[in-house]
Amino acid sequence: MVLVDDDRLVRAGLAAVLGVEPDFEVVGTAEDGHEALSVVRDTDPDLVLMDIRMPGLDGLATTRELLSRNAERPKVLVLTTFELDEYVFQALQVGASGFMLKRVEPEELLAGLRLVAAGESLLFPAMTRRLVEHYQVLANRSDGRIEAMTAREQEVLTLMARGLSNAEIAEELILGVETIKTHVTNTLSKLGVRDRTQAVIYAYERGFVVPDADPGT
Repeated sequence: MVLVDDDRLVRAGLAAVLGVEPDFEVVGTAEDGHEALSVVRDTDPDLVLMDIRMPGLDGLATTRELLSRNAERPKVLVLTTFELDEYVFQALQVGASGFMLKRVEPEELLAGLRLVAAGESLLFPAMTRRLVEHYQVLANRSDGRIEAMTAREQEVLTLMARGLSNAEIAEELILGVETIKTHVTNTLSKLGVRDRTQAVIYAYERGFVVPDADPGT
């Protein structure tokens, strides 16, 4: 994993938290986007924990550049101070696997990183709804892709948008996890998106998933 943050103390704190976990290894750190691109090129990490607001090359531009090189690796988890951050929404659109607030507890951060490492998305539905509602990039515009999905695939997409993992979706629908993985794969293919995160953003933007009346839930 590579840690990217312009605050040296934040980098040191994150490294200390991750350094005692047997399933994580910090292979490099960077204080800005330019250094991050170099470090990632040299270390080829599975994960990048990316600060979104940095001087020079910010986290959005860095994420875009990293994922334009290779859509599958590394996976990027964005850290932000603000829930409503236009850079976060754009980072998700270009392929980040999710985002977390900097104020989360260490245990929450570790759980989030493990989810992303396992191929899941890390989206907090309430915050994602607020982001989509606020920016409304393509809201309620349909291009026929969702309509081309089966009823089961649409159901799986709805549950993905609620933030459920494959295992939780399987439990909800009383199906096997492998069956859910197949539905997820088919959903991504039909929507023409690279991962679960972009599928959920797509669903919100097109109005397929309607935000709850109370955005704080």
